[in-house]
Amino acid sequence: MIFQPIDKQLDLISRGTEEIIPEKVLVQKLEKSRKNNSPLIVKLGCDPSRPDLHIGHSVVLRKLRHFQDLGHQAVLVIGDFTAMIGDPTGRNKTRPQLTINDARNNAKSYVDQAKLILDIKKLRIVYNSDWLNQLLFSDIIKLAASTTVARMLERDDFTKRYKSEVPISLHEFLYPLAQAQDSVYLKADIELGGTDQKFNLLMGRDLQKNNGQESQCIITLPLLEGTDGVEKMSKSYDNHIGLRDAPEEIYGKTLSISDDMIEKWFLLAADSDEKTIKIVKDKLEKEKINPMKLKRELALKIVALYYDDDIAQKAESHFNTVVVGKEAPKDIPIYNLNTDKLIVEIIFESGILKSKGEARRMIKQGAVKLDGEPITDIYSKIDSKGEKVLKIGKRRFLKILAK
Repeated sequence: MIFQPIDKQLDLISRGTEEIIPEKVLVQKLEKSRKNNSPLIVKLGCDPSRPDLHIGHSVVLRKLRHFQDLGHQAVLVIGDFTAMIGDPTGRNKTRPQLTINDARNNAKSYVDQAKLILDIKKLRIVYNSDWLNQLLFSDIIKLAASTTVARMLERDDFTKRYKSEVPISLHEFLYPLAQAQDSVYLKADIELGGTDQKFNLLMGRDLQKNNGQESQCIITLPLLEGTDGVEKMSKSYDNHIGLRDAPEEIYGKTLSISDDMIEKWFLLAADSDEKTIKIVKDKLEKEKINPMKLKRELALKIVALYYDDDIAQKAESHFNTVVVGKEAPKDIPIYNLNTDKLIVEIIFESGILKSKGEARRMIKQGAVKLDGEPITDIYSKIDSKGEKVLKIGKRRFLKILAK
């Protein structure tokens, strides 16, 4: 493997990052790697508490892909053991604990979706239960002795809970230490994470030093705001775009972002280079271009990232027909109906929505229409007579054909 010059590597590594700590040491690691023709070990830990990934998750995954493209060894750490603790980051109460089996089942879906971004053939996937489960109680005592309660309370989330007299369980203090132990076991050169993970990543540096290793560099990435432009992207806030959403969904949702998020989304969601970002910035500030025109460019880029250019163009055509022209698309998926059935079941069985609960929620919100008429009763049925059209949300349709 012939590694690129350091300046070219740094251009890609630093794109879209919040902090590199310490940057001088990163340069030294890159120089040593190039001199010895040896890849750096770049670690990313994933929390398998939720199996569905969205574009917010893609930010740090793309940075891991950047390191793969530069020839370094990407390591995805599945936190099946740490899931039993529950990451306290950003939490105002103790996170529910998962079993190792639950975490591993979720991890299968996580990895399957991560394939959309990472080069799976070159990716090393490990489970931290493989080494953390082997620790003795004496090892845990030694691990706990490596830090102090005062240091733990430097974390904003712990400090807020302590001052508000919200209980902090002792096992939650073990989470940053367990994540740090991952870095020791893997002898990581670099660890990636969101800005909310900075404390945990720094703990890895300290623990490696205590174990006589060269401390890892840490690279933090910004948290991407969702389509509302306010809260970080999250399924809980209903402001997310799933990596596996349909192309027309990704396109349409991207157009709904706030104008002040356009530049940030080009950088983090569309993985645009510095030249593209400058063009976008100039169009917004100097040319005073209509922001919607840029959002359409952005939507095409994002859809193409997860599908391809042809599908992106079709998604745009679908939007123009259905949303702008308020017409039903020509290529509506068909559901064959043999007997009278609940609309909730039809929507779920067709695969348009992933759960019956989501179908019920959309019906209650008045977001489901049958032949143009809103459906508000979750127990509504469709009879097996003739041809009907369901509209689910703003952009999805289903043709019902009676057999």
